[in-house]
Amino acid sequence: MNEADVLDIAREAIIVTVKVGGPTMLLALLIGLGISLVQALTQIQEMTLTFIPKVLVIFVSMLLFMPYMLSTLSDFTERLMDRVAGAG
Repeated sequence: MNEADVLDIAREAIIVTVKVGGPTMLLALLIGLGISLVQALTQIQEMTLTFIPKVLVIFVSMLLFMPYMLSTLSDFTERLMDRVAGAG
């Protein structure tokens, strides 16, 4: 295994990380932004107002995106193990 292989695996791992974490983080960002906008418009400055909806949205999104996340991670693991078996 040379430097190009290591860089290729690292690049692929970063892409898989973004694919797996991206949808959940994007939904949490959008919910946080929406609640912050409502707080700014109504001048309600309660810290727990943003926390509870974000936790709920993250939990629901994890349940909804879990099959996609699992298939993405298992595909990456299979490709990685095939590469390890081919190198040895």
